[in-house]
Amino acid sequence: MKCGKPLEGMADREYCESCRKRPHDFDRGRALFRYDDCMRASIAAFKYHGRREYGKFYAREMAKSFYALASRWQPEALIPIPLHPSRKRKRGYNQAELVARELGRWWGVPVDTGILRRGKKTLPQKQLNERQRRENLKTAFHISADSVKYKTVILIDDIYTTGSTMDAAARRLREKGVRKVYFLCISIGSGR
Repeated sequence: MKCGKPLEGMADREYCESCRKRPHDFDRGRALFRYDDCMRASIAAFKYHGRREYGKFYAREMAKSFYALASRWQPEALIPIPLHPSRKRKRGYNQAELVARELGRWWGVPVDTGILRRGKKTLPQKQLNERQRRENLKTAFHISADSVKYKTVILIDDIYTTGSTMDAAARRLREKGVRKVYFLCISIGSGR
């Protein structure tokens, strides 16, 4: 009911263990695919091996799968989770931005790549445990304006595991006046 993780074997529950243990700064989120070996390889090719065309596929499937949900959320903007400038230079693109731009075209929703900035070069999240992830991202994001004109946004990213990235970004946006922060991701970990 919160992050959207699948809950096999926990049919009597509405929230995964992570969402039960601690509150999140986002309102709700969903992901297109479960993060399994197939998605791990697909996202690695998309992020690290120049397979930008994967972004169009992911966005098209998100547009179809989440159209009704996004219509209820009524976002004023899609905001891709930013990369640190040095990481973007090395990779050549931000995978979340590619998906957000394509998704924005499908839905007719503007994409804002300037409001949320990554000012701190953080360690890759996949190398850290949940507590370390929260610490790693504590001061990673900045807002590039005194206030944000949006009241409802959808954050876009590739993978959701513990929610630390979404929480850090949502917290910054809420501090500047955004009331509702949702997220959509390509892939999500299990509900354990």
